[in-house]
Amino acid sequence: MTALLDRWLGFADRISHYAIWAGGAMILVSAVLVSVDVLLRKLFLVSLGGADELSGYAFAIGTTWALAFTLLRRANVRVDALYIHLPQAICAILDIVALITFGGFLALLTWQAWDVLDTSLAFQARATTPLATPLWIPQSLWLIGLVFFLFTILPLLLRSLFALLGGDLAKVRSLAGARTIEEDAASEAAHTATLKPQD
Repeated sequence: MTALLDRWLGFADRISHYAIWAGGAMILVSAVLVSVDVLLRKLFLVSLGGADELSGYAFAIGTTWALAFTLLRRANVRVDALYIHLPQAICAILDIVALITFGGFLALLTWQAWDVLDTSLAFQARATTPLATPLWIPQSLWLIGLVFFLFTILPLLLRSLFALLGGDLAKVRSLAGARTIEEDAASEAAHTATLKPQD
């Protein structure tokens, strides 16, 4: 069972790389679009129209598409002032509780997002903007990110539970624990070592 979950997590990790690049590209393009729009309005008193609307969609979509990658890298913000002083077993239990809570919240958000999309489809809703964007398009892309997050957190939670039940507290920490300063420093050092030295 754990081998299946590890393969599932590996697959989710690979997809999350593509998702975060795509989400980042959307945000970058929208930033360029907004910048061009601002310059055109300032210099020539003309506007591209819809740049702010499209950037809002890009931000919302890019954010949900980055959730799985952030979760797998344990890069989400956690208040760990007390956590770092607790015994490893208590930390492992708290890590599981955090995953359950986080997953429960995102499951509720995903359910509501589906309800919003369903309503937009039923009423063929469009944005009340000059672009009159069919709302199902950005809402569908937003929902995909939320669904993929749930697809990722489920095997992560199950794998962490199996590790906890098996007494492998180090595995729980590596899967779901808060990143330590030492881990962050080691990650940055490894990244720096891969960079080519400047002439």
